Amino acid sequence: MKISVIGCGYLGAVHAATLASMGHSVVGVDVDPAKVSQLGGGVAPFHEPGLDELLQDGRASGRLRFSTDMADAKGAQVHFLCVGTPQDKTSDAADLTFLVSATEALLPHLAAGAVVVGKSTVPVGTVAMLRGVLSPRPDVRLGWNPEFLRQGTAVKDSLVPDRLVYGVEGGRAAAFGPSSGAPLGVTAALDAVYEPLLRAGIPRLVCNFATAELIKSAANAYLATKVSFINAVAELCDASGADVAELSEAMGLDPRIGSRYLHAGLGFGGGCLPKDIRSFRSQAADHGVTAVEDWMRLVDSVNLGQRTRTVGLAAELCGGSLAGRSVTVLGASFKPDTDDIRDSPALDVADRLAAAGAHVTVTDPKAVNHAWRRYPRLRFEASTERALEGAELVLLLTEWDDYRRFSPAAAASLVRRRVVLDARNTLDAAAWQAEGWLVRGLGTSPAAPMVQPAEAAAR
Repeated sequence: MKISVIGCGYLGAVHAATLASMGHSVVGVDVDPAKVSQLGGGVAPFHEPGLDELLQDGRASGRLRFSTDMADAKGAQVHFLCVGTPQDKTSDAADLTFLVSATEALLPHLAAGAVVVGKSTVPVGTVAMLRGVLSPRPDVRLGWNPEFLRQGTAVKDSLVPDRLVYGVEGGRAAAFGPSSGAPLGVTAALDAVYEPLLRAGIPRLVCNFATAELIKSAANAYLATKVSFINAVAELCDASGADVAELSEAMGLDPRIGSRYLHAGLGFGGGCLPKDIRSFRSQAADHGVTAVEDWMRLVDSVNLGQRTRTVGLAAELCGGSLAGRSVTVLGASFKPDTDDIRDSPALDVADRLAAAGAHVTVTDPKAVNHAWRRYPRLRFEASTERALEGAELVLLLTEWDDYRRFSPAAAASLVRRRVVLDARNTLDAAAWQAEGWLVRGLGTSPAAPMVQPAEAAAR
């Protein structure tokens, strides 16, 4: 099947490469010449494990190419809209400007009976708006197929997804023939696209447009709720002397609750979760559903509060003031296994530390090159060892495996004070304490170090 993917950012690049790996002939179209050139050379413009290999395989097979010319989408049977829907600059709502522009640009190149399928995360009612854009072409069919990719595991999420969701006109009742039960229209087209996945037993849900538009934001709102809930409980644990790690382990063993996303720490960031919960809140307000609106406001507030709390704990560990202190931050990306720094909690905290007068050095396995231009008052080091030299306080803010595995003895030989704030609750605290470190987490009872850290410890 010939397929076009419009928009080759994070979602579009992964989707295009995945479809080509399934045997389809795919063209990815994007307005950024540099991005198109890099993707066409088999290299992703961002870090995502496994994607470069997928791009190179698609290029070698001849099934995958990229272009800046929308006319190259001509003749495709299915067109996927994968452009960004960022948060509006003046409100919590999603900005659909790029989505509308891409659809308008695609319109002259649609073949008779083509299927246009949105994958971007959008507010409810978006399909109705795009119907207006496509109204000069009543023969073109419209569907919605929300994505559920997680950065760091996007290739796996695409090749072995948890589920496939199709939003179609009339929903499930209209998606299949009344007598044969065979898929019709957009459902049949998407079944052809995803035939290898369906054959492998991946669940498929067919629903109406409103459900398909809401499902990604609703899923992210629930995940954000779990994260903010356990972070709020972590603050209660600190106040009462309980240990949130032990508490969440016990809670997670309850099959009604589960352990995923029940890990206390600095909180979430990135280009999806924060904007999605704000868009969800905005949609609830537009429809007069105040319970969801207030709930999402609280979830967002708790999440952002973790950053303020972390800066406060850092000051506490420095005797009450950060002014003049040498601080090392481990992590710049918003989560491990990506170089994405959008709404990074780590960089937000690092910048606040610098604003409080600290001399801040930031290191990260992948994100340093993206971060240094945007945060001029921070110092960046690609080497963890060099970043740690002379530190009076170390903060672990992104839970890369590199930092989990880093030797506390080696770290001790580099720093000025053996004090670490593990804001992701991910270190082996006992191993670090055995090397004389004072280890503090969020919601974990602080334990006394075996050796009291001094200004010249380990020097």
